[in-house]
Amino acid sequence: MEKTRTPKTIDAYIAQFPESVQRKLQTLRIAIHEEAPLAVEKISYQMPTFYFRGNLIHFAAFQHHIGLYPLPETLEAFAKDLAPYKQGKGSVQFPLDQELPLEVIRHIVRFRLAEALKKKEK
Repeated sequence: MEKTRTPKTIDAYIAQFPESVQRKLQTLRIAIHEEAPLAVEKISYQMPTFYFRGNLIHFAAFQHHIGLYPLPETLEAFAKDLAPYKQGKGSVQFPLDQELPLEVIRHIVRFRLAEALKKKEK
């Protein structure tokens, strides 16, 4: 699943993966969109990104996982829920051979949205 060139849209990004991965990416995209309907979709850092008063959340597909990039402080807030998954400084990896934890992802998006709204108010 090597990406040969940077797609210009999330649809183009998703289309470059096998069908089983496309389904997971579309499911993730829909969940994010449902929680943050005013967020704008774009490609940023060569990844699908939802933008609302700044980058809200990124995601990307890899050979064995889907990465979600919600910022380090978000991962700290959801440490217990995300404990079963491999994590980096500001990322979490959901293995492709497992179901996406959609309820946790939805809570993460709501958290990020609340943070974006607070940041703008200050």
